[in-house]
Amino acid sequence: MPDLSSDPATTPSAQTPGSPPPADELVTTRHTLETPEGTLHYTAVTGRILVGTEEIADGVARGTVPTALMGVTGYTLDDADAATRPITFVFNGGPGSASMWLHMGLVGPRVVDAGTPSAPAVAPFRLIDNPHTLLRGSDIVVIDAMSTGYSRVVDGTRPGRWHGWKADVEQVAELIRVWCTRNDRWTSPIYLLGESYGTVRAVSVAERLQEAHGMYLAGIVLISSVLDFGSQDFDNLRWDQACIHFLPSYAAIAWYHGRHPGRTLAEVLAEAEEFADGRYRLALAKGRRLGAEERSRVVAELARIAGLSPQYVDRCDLRIEHMRFCTELLRSEGRTVGRIDGRYTGPSRCGTDEMMDADPSGDATLGAFTAATQHYLRHELGSRSEAEYRVSSDLWKHWNYHEFEGRPVNVTDKLERVMRAQPGLRLRIEYGRYDLATPYFAAQDMVDHLRLPQQAFDRIENAWFETGHMPYLTDRAEEADQICAFLEGFDRH
Repeated sequence: MPDLSSDPATTPSAQTPGSPPPADELVTTRHTLETPEGTLHYTAVTGRILVGTEEIADGVARGTVPTALMGVTGYTLDDADAATRPITFVFNGGPGSASMWLHMGLVGPRVVDAGTPSAPAVAPFRLIDNPHTLLRGSDIVVIDAMSTGYSRVVDGTRPGRWHGWKADVEQVAELIRVWCTRNDRWTSPIYLLGESYGTVRAVSVAERLQEAHGMYLAGIVLISSVLDFGSQDFDNLRWDQACIHFLPSYAAIAWYHGRHPGRTLAEVLAEAEEFADGRYRLALAKGRRLGAEERSRVVAELARIAGLSPQYVDRCDLRIEHMRFCTELLRSEGRTVGRIDGRYTGPSRCGTDEMMDADPSGDATLGAFTAATQHYLRHELGSRSEAEYRVSSDLWKHWNYHEFEGRPVNVTDKLERVMRAQPGLRLRIEYGRYDLATPYFAAQDMVDHLRLPQQAFDRIENAWFETGHMPYLTDRAEEADQICAFLEGFDRH
């Protein structure tokens, strides 16, 4: 654990005078669920678990200091052998997002009915049983990272200390260690499942568990992976790599909205990927060396593939930024498309806006997931907390990446490390075709550049979905069945 000797606000003396010492706040309930394989009898535990940090002052150990109460919801199958039963630790990303999306959209025994991209659910929202829950193949522990959900620091400590890559990894890894120790799960097959920034967390936590605690994993599931920020970073002075990696997703979204009539999605994607990896890459690399005639041809082809006008592509110098694409594609219809999921559309605020003011895919899903989570935790799982359940915060704006100073955030080396060290560790990566938050072509490129022996690549499983950032919004059953098969090592189809 980190040395906190330089942070006096974490010492016991910093606790609010007269306040009771922090302790676990957990509620246990029992339930049943009908699934295709039969009735599941399971136990749910929800609330907050106390985690601490070893304090060292002047080189002298001062004991473990409570630092945080971490929000969790755990599900265990009744009468199962914990020694052989898989257990999966689940979290979303952000940074700053609670894990309600995976919890109430994919993994849990109860989920929200969020509707469809063409007909999103409207209030009042409802919960439904999830017969495809991951609980069929694994026990589940859903974790909300610091300052999301119900996770908070203990009184007298600074939450900002945990708002960064390294500290977040240490805290989540410690929670996993504590859970496995308290519940005697060290010999269980242990999995991590993360989405979006949660994929950065999953890979980094896997390395932390290995190096700090000697805890080896059975596998990792990465949903909408982004392990190398530089592969999709439009904030750099040179956008070329991001433009290349986003183009197939632009083409997919353009196809979905009718910009490629008479063609299949597979045909459109094959053309877009070939163009992105070939003529487009070369044209961007040439810069001013690109001749006028060749430039004109590239403009026309790029515009057709992306579903935009040649005039727009020419004005943006062949480099299409993703938020501007969301605003431009359906501008003539007065609509914008989603960044999280390009299948969703919403009305434009103004027909001359350069960028949309809100993501329509977020607008269409946030209310349903929030209402379902609030109701479920209190009414069905018995949580007594009246504290704010923080669905989302702007932690990403100030997230501490000082370990990556001077270079893009990239944790592929950590994935390579655990894959080389743990010959039993398997990896599943899921990609959404209409995802403009973590474009699939960038994630594929990351895999293609991993420095691993061929035997390690044989342990990597890839899955593509005709969905956005969250495949479970429309493909929940298929996605969950495939993940269950990965966790258990068998095929449910």
